Amino acid sequence: MSTRRNFVKKTAALGVGIALAPQLTFGTTNAKKEKLNIGLIGVGLRGTNHLNNLLSRDDCNIIAICDIDPKRISIAQDLITGKGQKKAAIFGKYDYDYRNLLALKDIDAVIISTPWLWHTKMAKDSMKAGKYTGLEVSAANTMEECWDLVNVHEETGSHLMILENVCYRRDILAVLNMVKQNVYGELLHFRCGYQHDLRFVKFNDGKTAYGKGAEFGEKGISESAWRTQHSLLRNADVYPTHGIGPIAVMSDINRGNRFVSMTSHATKGVGLNKYIKDVGGKDHPNTKLKFKQGDIITSTIDTANGETIIVTHDCNSPRPYSLGFRVQGSEGLWEVDGNRIYIEGEAEKPHRWDDATKWLEAYDHPLWKKFGTHAEGAGHGGMDFFVINAFVESAKQNIAPPLDAYDAAAWSAITPLSEISIANNGEPQDFPDFTRGDWVKRKPFQWMKDTY
Repeated sequence: MSTRRNFVKKTAALGVGIALAPQLTFGTTNAKKEKLNIGLIGVGLRGTNHLNNLLSRDDCNIIAICDIDPKRISIAQDLITGKGQKKAAIFGKYDYDYRNLLALKDIDAVIISTPWLWHTKMAKDSMKAGKYTGLEVSAANTMEECWDLVNVHEETGSHLMILENVCYRRDILAVLNMVKQNVYGELLHFRCGYQHDLRFVKFNDGKTAYGKGAEFGEKGISESAWRTQHSLLRNADVYPTHGIGPIAVMSDINRGNRFVSMTSHATKGVGLNKYIKDVGGKDHPNTKLKFKQGDIITSTIDTANGETIIVTHDCNSPRPYSLGFRVQGSEGLWEVDGNRIYIEGEAEKPHRWDDATKWLEAYDHPLWKKFGTHAEGAGHGGMDFFVINAFVESAKQNIAPPLDAYDAAAWSAITPLSEISIANNGEPQDFPDFTRGDWVKRKPFQWMKDTY
C-alpha cells in the first residue's frame, strides 16, 4: 500500500500519471488539480474495491458516499476514517438521495457502482451536475440509454469514463502492443466474451453459505438481489463489455473504425433451473420459473474496416472462467485459452502452436513494465489500479478519458441489439454511429507510450 502511495506522490510531481488518459477534447486543457474530491455512489463489493484503491492514493479525498444499504455505508465509512480521512457525508435514505450527493459543490468526480438499471440515469444526473463521471459496466441497458450517455456528454461537456478494467489486463495490453507493432499483420478476426459460471452469484438466500442458495430478488443478497432478474426477463447478451472492450481498443472502434452490424443467436435456457433444483431441491418454487435468457448467446459483429468479431455470453452453465480472446491477422494469431500463439515464419514449427509466454513477456506493455509493482493488491490481478489511475488522472485535468462516452454507448449497444436479433431469428441489426460521423477523423489513443 505504501508503495502505491509513493508512486502517486512521484507521478504527481512528474506528470506521468496521465499515461492512461492521453487525449484532450475540445482542444483545451485545464489546470491540473493536486487533489481530487470524489463521491461514491454505490459502495457494495465493487464500489468498496474502488474505495480501497482511491484510499491508497494521496491525491484523492472521499467527500461523500451513497448506498441504500446501511451496512455497506458503515463498512465504507470505517475504511475512510481508518485511512485518516474525515468522515464522508452520507446519502442513501431513499433511491434518489444520490442527487443530493451530486448537489455538493466541492465534489469534482463521481464513481458509480450500482445495479445495472441505475447506471445510465445516475451517469446522466452526474454529468448534468458537472461532475467527472466514472461508470461501472455495463453502462446502458437500452438503445435509448446508449444515446442518452452520448447526448448528455455532448450537451454538458462533462466527461464520462466507462470503467472497463479488462482493457488494462497485463496479457491484453501486451497483445495490444503486438497489434500496434503489426506482429499479427493486417487484422482480420477477433473472438471474445464473458464466459463465467455465475449461478452461485445469481442465487443466494443469505442463510446458507454464499453460493449455495436458490433465492434471488427480494429474498436474495448481493448481486442475486438484482442481477438474476435480467436472466429471467431478457434473452440478450447483458454483459458484453469485458470481452468487447479490449477488442474495440485493438481494432480502433470509434477512432478510425466502427461497429456496423450484428447478428445474435441464443441456445435454450436450462442451466438456471437445473441449478435451483440441485441446490434447493426439486420442489423449490423457483424450479417452475421460465428463464428467458439462453444459456449461451453468440453474436457476430462486422466492422467498417472489414474485421469480424464473435462475442459469447455464457454465464448459466458449469464451466471454467474465460473471456475467450482470439486476435487474428494476416501474419498469425493469439488465443488466450491455452496461452498459445502462431506467427508465420516465427513459429518453432510450421502450423504448430507456440507457448505465448515468451511473446507476452517480450511485448509487455510499457505501462505494466513501469507501474506493475504499484498495482499489486489493487484487485483483479492489478488491472483495477490502472483503470482507477486513468480515471483519477483524467479527472484531475478534466480531459477526455481513454474509454469515453462513445465507447460506453457502442459497447453497451450489444445488449439491446442482441435482444432484437435473437427475437427475430438472428436478423442482422445495424449499429448506430454514436460519433455522428466523427469516427472517420478521431485518432486512436496513444496507448503505447508510458508518459504523455
